[in-house]
Amino acid sequence: MPKCCETIVCEPVCYTFRGSCFDRTFVLKSALAMIPIESLRKQFRSEFGGEPQVFCAPGRVNLIGEHVDYSEGLVLPLAIDRACYALAQPRRDRRLRIRSIQFDQTVEYAVNDPHRNAQEWAAYVRGVSWALEQSGDHIPGADILVSSDVPLGAGLSSSAALEVSSALALLGTSGRHKDLTTIARLCQRAENEYVGMQCGIMDQLVACFGKKDHAILIDCRTLETTPVPLDGTKASVIVANTMAKHALVSSEYNRRRTECEEAVRRIRARKPSVRTLRDVTWAEIEAEAANWPDPIQRRARHVTTEIARVETAAVALQAGRYEEVGRLMAASHESLDSDFQVSCAELNTMVSLAIELPGCIGARMTGGGFGGCTVNLVWANQAESFAKELAQRYKQATSVQPEVYVCEPSDGARQIR
Repeated sequence: MPKCCETIVCEPVCYTFRGSCFDRTFVLKSALAMIPIESLRKQFRSEFGGEPQVFCAPGRVNLIGEHVDYSEGLVLPLAIDRACYALAQPRRDRRLRIRSIQFDQTVEYAVNDPHRNAQEWAAYVRGVSWALEQSGDHIPGADILVSSDVPLGAGLSSSAALEVSSALALLGTSGRHKDLTTIARLCQRAENEYVGMQCGIMDQLVACFGKKDHAILIDCRTLETTPVPLDGTKASVIVANTMAKHALVSSEYNRRRTECEEAVRRIRARKPSVRTLRDVTWAEIEAEAANWPDPIQRRARHVTTEIARVETAAVALQAGRYEEVGRLMAASHESLDSDFQVSCAELNTMVSLAIELPGCIGARMTGGGFGGCTVNLVWANQAESFAKELAQRYKQATSVQPEVYVCEPSDGARQIR
């Protein structure tokens, strides 16, 4: 692994806002140095004794392709320079002791404990151990310290970062190996069947396959991943956290998935070969969809048109046609707001403010919706002024202090030596 994993290199790429003034907060350029690794090792020794192995997995932001992964569509996310770290050592008693620095809590369970608490942060780690057990890998147990600088509940996939880093830790401490695609599948299963969130596989795949200076085009049917260059000297990716966390995300997310499945059921009455909405275009189903219940029609229109937008955006990004990508992002947001109905007032405000600012190429909500973050594509030479002005205007409009991150496309999950 790169020696820079333990080198602190600072660059002004994140902004936080306190009181009525704008404060520049310097954060670390590399995700692997965002949290000092030696400090984590010291905390592990204090908590558990012994010398840990260290693993990490990044959060992600999705440029375009929202709510289509569970329809086996195309998505275009990138791994960000914020990550979850899992430090671990093996145990021989088939027990998991898990310490979270962010929650300041230690929990302990038997690996095969049948009692679940999906509301607990540790459920994601326990879910991964459960998925490994279900696949035939009997984990001997582990002490695990987790620490993350991926914002929680912001739509940046803190859960997948925790799942993937925990999977690497559990496999690494037990001397087992799995390819990254298998790890992504196991982590998705943990979230679907153990935690109860019916997510697709985008988050876990980009956490595994992220690549520095690239977005990742993911085919959620074949699980093929294709790096697409994103020239940071020309365009920057800026994430703006609205700080809104509505309590609808899990239930409404699962409902949207059910509505998409209902659309497929209706299409299959005429075309039995259709497996998901990936298999049709909006033009092919628009006439028959006119007679469907309004929510089902809207969900199908969003998914089919969004998949087409992703395909076009990937070609445009590869060619450096950033303005075209921006237009597609705008259309994506409109579709998510009006057809998939997962935006909210805070997200719409942040997007509206962004597109008025100099330097903005495109803006849209990202993540599950009902709060969380927007993603903005901005000309690189105006990124800092854009971030500052967007935060100030959002504060003026809502009286809420936002968090604005200039994100660097980063590498995926790995062990840190």
